[in-house]
Amino acid sequence: MTALWKLIAVEEFFSSPARSRAVLSPDGTKVAYLAPWRDRLNVFVRDLDSDWSASEDAEGSGARRVTANDQRDIEAAFWTVDGRYLLYQQDKNGDENMHLYRVDMTRPEESEVDLTPYEGVRLMGTSQPLDRPGTIYVQLNKRRPDLIDLFELDLDTGELTTVAENPGDVFGWVATGSRVVAHTIEENGDHVYSRWNQGEPRPIARFLGTDAPFGVTPIVPTPDGTGLWIGSAAGSDLVRLVHLDLDTGEQTDVDSHPLFDLDTPRPEADTRFPSSVIVHSTTGELLGARYLGARQEIHPLNAHFAEVLPHLTELSDGDLAFVSNDATGQKWVVDFTHDRDHRVTWFYDHGAGRARRLFRPFPHLDPAQLAPVTPITLTARDGLSLPVHLTLPVGGEQHDLPTVVLVHGGPWYRDSWTYDPEVQLLANRGYAVLQVNMRGSTGYGKAHTQAAIGEFAGKMHDDLLDAVDWAVAQGYTDPDRVGIYGSSYGGYAALVGAAFTPDRFAAAVSYTGMSDLAELTEGIVPFARRSLVNNYLRYFGDPEIPEERTQMLARSPISRVDDITAPVLLIHGANDVRVARRHADRVFEALRARGAEVEYLLNENEGHWFINADSNIELYGTLERFLARHLGGRSSTTT
Repeated sequence: MTALWKLIAVEEFFSSPARSRAVLSPDGTKVAYLAPWRDRLNVFVRDLDSDWSASEDAEGSGARRVTANDQRDIEAAFWTVDGRYLLYQQDKNGDENMHLYRVDMTRPEESEVDLTPYEGVRLMGTSQPLDRPGTIYVQLNKRRPDLIDLFELDLDTGELTTVAENPGDVFGWVATGSRVVAHTIEENGDHVYSRWNQGEPRPIARFLGTDAPFGVTPIVPTPDGTGLWIGSAAGSDLVRLVHLDLDTGEQTDVDSHPLFDLDTPRPEADTRFPSSVIVHSTTGELLGARYLGARQEIHPLNAHFAEVLPHLTELSDGDLAFVSNDATGQKWVVDFTHDRDHRVTWFYDHGAGRARRLFRPFPHLDPAQLAPVTPITLTARDGLSLPVHLTLPVGGEQHDLPTVVLVHGGPWYRDSWTYDPEVQLLANRGYAVLQVNMRGSTGYGKAHTQAAIGEFAGKMHDDLLDAVDWAVAQGYTDPDRVGIYGSSYGGYAALVGAAFTPDRFAAAVSYTGMSDLAELTEGIVPFARRSLVNNYLRYFGDPEIPEERTQMLARSPISRVDDITAPVLLIHGANDVRVARRHADRVFEALRARGAEVEYLLNENEGHWFINADSNIELYGTLERFLARHLGGRSSTTT
């Protein structure tokens, strides 16, 4: 290593950001954002024109903390359209039973209020009618765990009024303010959207389940409530933006890209990724659409936004991410995706033609010490193009490196050019990092996703091996020092690597990974079971069909745990409702029983994703030590 190398502590990567997720109020005078309090991210508000260099507790800073949660981070907050309330969602210890909380900005002496205080009930979605700012629509499985009903929630009183009661086959609802739409899933997995009139559904649109394994996304109501802007891949390999008329069912193309998908992450990822459909924060007017290439492309779809957009993009060499604006559309608060200087937040005043930086979420991290992320395209052994992101250490050797294959979850997600603290930690410890959008990943067309059908532990795994072979051939990777790591599907892929190709990996780390595909499918929470036809059941099998169950077992790491020779680290949240801790327990017990090298980090206060900073610091401290022992990279405890 050269003198340019600086070891960055795990705490610097995984402590809470100093500030994050800023949202401008509708009147353009205040900004809500997240900042730490008692080691947990809470919601603060300060005047836009205040001194942003002052800390939250500094006298005269203008900052006011409006929540007091010392148990779990808040991930995002948003204003009601009139600016009176701030709303946010939160679960308990990772159980994913989200509740909706309210902060009344006119009553600073009052603490936050849980508007859905129902034990064991999950908030499944919200939408605000633009003409009734004191009301919000909420979807809750309050009546029965497996049925989602639609309610109107009075934000002043907390009173719930039933709008639509699920007759038993509705998977979700869309409330536009003037119309209610029911989403049902047919036996073949196709998605049907129906106008709901006093319990009488009238189908208006059908989308093939093969086009949308997890449903149509995005779905954004038009301001007048008569239509939806949706992502559709009907008749095309790529997802484009379409307008659906809720009265006639007519679908009209709005915008598309000749090469790229509308950038549509999984629906539940909406707090982590900005929507692919950009709308005005208070009027709901359509402003633009995002597309996923090696870098993001935005198409402005509104004349005013077309004027504003170039000024916003001049603020950073990153990709425009979360966007909020005031009611006039003149004032904007935005942040940017970047591989080394993530979510830097700016204010731009279009009327005055001026801008200023509000904050960097991680001011202690020097972008010059962080590693560039390089998008490349490889070709799999069967000719499929594989979008890959390669990250190499800064200031040290870039040949014959220990390498970590970092596999994303889903697999119906995608990696993209962005800042990922996992990637930067690994690069800082001297590893090359390979992120492979193997077949099954989304964002690169239907054909790329559907190429994974029947290929769990098959060609999906070959794609990872092909990327490693490429990195070895390029001289980046030492073939004897390759580890594989990921969470959720990525954890499964890590266990597949260790069990199915034990000669290829010197270490494997499974973070909330599944080890038994049949058990995973049978453990799906009740309200989601109807949605499995075109994802779980189509891609890796139906456990109720004996021959398919046999195949699922054959593709499950638990069936080959005795073939694992590399050291294994298992990481799991005890409250995980997506992949039960039993998936890790069984692997740990089997490996320990035969004396194999295995470690197990079980966190009693987390679920499928670790949220709190102290949980992540423990996780990644454990990870860096494990990899240093078995791959030879650096560790903060060995320097």
